[in-house]
Amino acid sequence: MTAYPGQTQMTLGCDTACIRNQGTMLWTILLMVSGLLALIMLYSSRSRRKNEPPLVKGLIPWLGHALEFGKDAAKFLTRMKQKHGDIFTVRVCGHYITVLLDPNSYDAILDDTASLDFSRYAQVLKQRIFNLRLPNHNPDTERAWMEQHFQGPSLARLSSSMHLHLQTLLREEERSCSPAEWRQDGLFSLCYSLLFRAGYLTLFGTEKSNNVTELAAVYKEFRKFDGLLTKLARSTLKQEEKRTASLSQKRLWELLSPAWLSRGNGSDSSSWQQSYLRHLQREGVDTEMQRRAMLLQLWATQGNAGPAAFWLLGFLLTHPEAMRAVKEELRGLALQEDGSLQHHLLDTLEHHSTPVFDSVLSETLRLTAAALINREVIQNTTLRLASGQKYQLRQGDRVCLFPFLSPQMDPQIHHDPQTFQYDRFLNADGTEKKKFYKDGERLKYYTMPWGADKNMCVGRHFAVSGIKQFAFMVLTQLDLELCDPTATVPPVNPSRYGFGMLQPDGDLEVHYRLKTLH
Repeated sequence: MTAYPGQTQMTLGCDTACIRNQGTMLWTILLMVSGLLALIMLYSSRSRRKNEPPLVKGLIPWLGHALEFGKDAAKFLTRMKQKHGDIFTVRVCGHYITVLLDPNSYDAILDDTASLDFSRYAQVLKQRIFNLRLPNHNPDTERAWMEQHFQGPSLARLSSSMHLHLQTLLREEERSCSPAEWRQDGLFSLCYSLLFRAGYLTLFGTEKSNNVTELAAVYKEFRKFDGLLTKLARSTLKQEEKRTASLSQKRLWELLSPAWLSRGNGSDSSSWQQSYLRHLQREGVDTEMQRRAMLLQLWATQGNAGPAAFWLLGFLLTHPEAMRAVKEELRGLALQEDGSLQHHLLDTLEHHSTPVFDSVLSETLRLTAAALINREVIQNTTLRLASGQKYQLRQGDRVCLFPFLSPQMDPQIHHDPQTFQYDRFLNADGTEKKKFYKDGERLKYYTMPWGADKNMCVGRHFAVSGIKQFAFMVLTQLDLELCDPTATVPPVNPSRYGFGMLQPDGDLEVHYRLKTLH
């Protein structure tokens, strides 16, 4: 076919334009690749300066040790400690994290508020996990608000309400089956379900909260969300998991938002939930973020009690000597109360010491409480260890404490630390043991499930009260046995290191029946 001159010019013009566009795109791609390589080189070129901790960058540029850290933080950090000692810096996703594992030096981190900040990284996690932004958040103001509700008379009211809801839920079990009828369930499922529902009713309860269907829906969605929490925090969700997490978040925001939230009334109510909303409103938080903040508080208050109760009862069931000692202490309490322990359980627990049970709980938490304590270095500073050594910390890095490894699993502090010993925190005379040593020096921190000093969890007394009430109710009102008498507690899910209480990788099958209640 013959081409007309105009067509030829048009074709040539188009070809020239295409060539120019392709050249521009090529240069753009080259610039992007060059920029990426420059960033990789920048992150990879960091070297250890004088007086800085040992630097462990890993073989993978930028990513560093992220995969090992996320897969099993305890295993990875144990290996680093064996190789580099109590302090070292690792690269994780372009960030440099200095890990300190000397409990005698923890105060140097916990007490430094001038050079170290804990709120910035907390805000990052709130955004990642809960899609929550609180730009005017004041940690001191929030802590003061929490102390009003989790200490003193307010704590007593919450504990009393928790006791009532636990009793109600157990009596619902009684009505649904005869005392002689055995039921079978996973212990983790049983503990998590009962403690979550009782805690939810105590803190988030409304007139319609007693609706069994709605309560079940909240629990179901929460478990679904909690199952993806570690991946949300690490931004490692697959596409389908992102959709599941998003749907669960939205559903929980709806379920946790009372009708009066959008109307803005109910300000005279003294409920925990409305008090928290008023606190958020004083900080200028809009309505949508108030809804999302409710999910944060639900996880913070209900995400650890159920797993803790599971480990405690699981250890008792698999260690008959420990179970006998706790039941003997229970019988002693019943005798002091003229046999009416079930009717006055809360008063009994408040007015009588339970050193054996307390030791069992402390040992349980030592083995299974595994939070990471993070601080961001906001200005170059010198870290002085208890040994007298000094290390330089760089602005922009993070500092991390992992009490699970030290002091809790340190063989120099706790003999045979992997083994459950119910009397580890008891003296020979049956009193609480508080003196632990390392290298001949008495330790201030020998177990840290709740943090330390002014950084300790404000809600710990409420949590302990709930776990204690639940465990004593189960042991006095249920016949609880292992389906397999030779079973042992399942291993931990290693991805949960760093997020409070560990959870099991599997469950412990039990059967139970209700005793006759008097």
